[in-house]
Amino acid sequence: MTGPFLYFPHDRLSPAELSAARLDGHVVELGEGYIPADAVETAEMRAASLSVLCDGRFAACLWSAAWVYGALATAPARHSLVRAVEHRVGNVIGRRAIFHDWPVRADQVIRLGGVLVVRRDKTMADLARRLAHPVDAVRARAAVEAMAEAFGVAEGIRWMRDQQRLPGRADAVAALLRIGERYGQDDVTR
Repeated sequence: MTGPFLYFPHDRLSPAELSAARLDGHVVELGEGYIPADAVETAEMRAASLSVLCDGRFAACLWSAAWVYGALATAPARHSLVRAVEHRVGNVIGRRAIFHDWPVRADQVIRLGGVLVVRRDKTMADLARRLAHPVDAVRARAAVEAMAEAFGVAEGIRWMRDQQRLPGRADAVAALLRIGERYGQDDVTR
């Protein structure tokens, strides 16, 4: 069950019916599904729209998690998924998602709209670490700044400082501190 306000092709309506409803302005696209045009788009709705991709073995991460939390205005063309179970899940290949085969611990994910999503602090930390990658730098900066403006940088910095080994941690913490200063937030020194 996906909820009364979320429609997927072949679920309650056929693709043709959903296309007609979209053309008539009754529904709009949201992630992998559709919602009524007058429905409020929430983090739970965005997460639930990924339920066709995240089947309990996977959690939305990176760009998809940032979109769920409202840091990106539009859903990524290919969603980012990470393994949410201890065992390997095999060779996952799909056009709609990029699969990152590293596990996340149970305390690093939350359930939103019935879908596992990497927590906000880890998402911010992962995106801050992407600031050093030339290909991802612009998009990562936009997402990190949006998350910093909405939620602050303290939880992302705290999460990174709590990790024993984390490549790129020093640069990412410094970047978050600079971004936090821009939005008038207190430094986190604990």
